[in-house]
Amino acid sequence: MPSKKRLIYTLIAGNFTLFFGFRIWQAMFNNFAVEELGVRAAQIGLIQSIREIPGLVGVSLSLVVMVLPETSVMALSVILMGLGLIVTGQSHSIAMLIAGTLVTSVGFHFFYSSNASAALMASTPREAPKLLGRLSSVGAAAAVTATVVVIAFQRYVGYRPVFVGSGMVVAVVGLVILLFVRERGQARPERRVVLRRRYWLYYALTFLMGCRRHIFTTFAIFLLVKVYGIPVAQTAILFFINSLINTYAYDRLGRLVARFGERAMLSLAFSALALVFLGYAYVSNLWVLFVLFVLDNILFGFSVALQSYFRKIAASAEEITANVSFGQTVNHIPAVIMPLAGGIIWEVFGPRATFLTGVGIVLVSLVLTQWMRTPQPDKMTARDQSASPPSASG
Repeated sequence: MPSKKRLIYTLIAGNFTLFFGFRIWQAMFNNFAVEELGVRAAQIGLIQSIREIPGLVGVSLSLVVMVLPETSVMALSVILMGLGLIVTGQSHSIAMLIAGTLVTSVGFHFFYSSNASAALMASTPREAPKLLGRLSSVGAAAAVTATVVVIAFQRYVGYRPVFVGSGMVVAVVGLVILLFVRERGQARPERRVVLRRRYWLYYALTFLMGCRRHIFTTFAIFLLVKVYGIPVAQTAILFFINSLINTYAYDRLGRLVARFGERAMLSLAFSALALVFLGYAYVSNLWVLFVLFVLDNILFGFSVALQSYFRKIAASAEEITANVSFGQTVNHIPAVIMPLAGGIIWEVFGPRATFLTGVGIVLVSLVLTQWMRTPQPDKMTARDQSASPPSASG
């Protein structure tokens, strides 16, 4: 099997398995914590804060890949996700629940960067958005599958068997992937930790995307529950619809980025996101808000355009992992800042002000996007041929 095709199969298997495990955790965690362990709101907040710590230290991946190739890190991350699910299912105390959450979070965040880096190095600048879009669709399909598993089994066997059984499946598949991608004696490709001033736009947009994401994910559902009183069943249906649509949409979005370019597609996405935030600030029709919620989730798929943009401006393939993992750290800084800041704005000025803050963030992002410049296709081809990228698969 050709090395490139082998790597793509590995990426697809890893994405499906990792996001299957993550959706299992996401779908059941809050109910399990409350119903089985009696966790209070303050304790949930503490656990969720701890869960973001691995995202803040994601830049450390650039050091890990000096020892292990990206796909080995990816496989180990899948194994960690499975082990985290098992520990969560076996939890009988807050401390053990935190431990399980932390293990799953390390698996998720290290997978995110290593997977993106491997995909970018496995593809040419022209191919990158298509491959990233396809992998996002695979992740969405895995989320749909996991939701069906939860609905089908949780009611009859309980939370713990679903956590443990799913965790075992995820861990075993991760081990198979690890054996599949293990190195076979060849020299390790060079990796360099280089953060360049020329990448400032990538860093800035990554930070702003994190700000926008954490405002919406924190306060959109909160608004629907707090103000409109939607039940948990409707929340679950919304997430299920998101995943179902995105199994198709994310692949198409990657193709659109490849066809029309990163700047055009990100400009379209940020313009539409401004309307989404305005809708949550001023619209009171619940069905319109549901549609805007799904639309926001679809537009999140345009984040592949930012990764694709970096693939085109990267000085060399050896610098991709360090900068993608640094970008993850930058993206997670708002995870600490924005929920607190948005909550204070909500309390002082009302919910409308929180979503208008989101409008301001996406408009700044829209302006910065106009500075995007990428090399001409012939120059990119010449550059790729003169410095062929090292294998990410080891």
